[in-house]
Amino acid sequence: MLKQELAREVYKASYITGDFLLRSGKRSSEYFDKYRFESNPKLLQAIAKELAAFIPPNTDYLAGLEMGGIPIATALSLQTGIPVIFVRKEAKTYGTCQFAEGAEISGKRLCLIEDVITSGGQVLISTKDLRGAGAVISDVLCVINRSGKANPLESDKLSLHALFTMDELKQSQEYK
Repeated sequence: MLKQELAREVYKASYITGDFLLRSGKRSSEYFDKYRFESNPKLLQAIAKELAAFIPPNTDYLAGLEMGGIPIATALSLQTGIPVIFVRKEAKTYGTCQFAEGAEISGKRLCLIEDVITSGGQVLISTKDLRGAGAVISDVLCVINRSGKANPLESDKLSLHALFTMDELKQSQEYK
């Protein structure tokens, strides 16, 4: 599937209108319901195929952020063979009591995976936690950057690689 066609399909599957409160605290009259493209195996596979090109070559683990980054990281892992880590928003209070599940991350190079980034708030929180546990992080991949700015994560020395911006998804509807 060509990237332009993929943009049209992601938009068609996910774009809804109404009144939505975003994680950033901002309100929006439009929303991309990421679970609608993440739950579609054909779209998820095509997204993973396109995103795989952005993974830095020295990546030890893909780190899927709870909850939307997990299916994307898993699809990328299946596409590339790179193992995946599942990153919780908070450490669980039972069992291993970890916030990063799947392997030991100290000294390992992680590539963070998120679905949609607006302000990057959860990415920054998770980056701090993972770096505190000894992980090395410099790159973040997402499907949609809806921030309106090129890289809302540069303050933490993170390179952001987005498959689509909000404008690109909207423009894809003009070229049917």
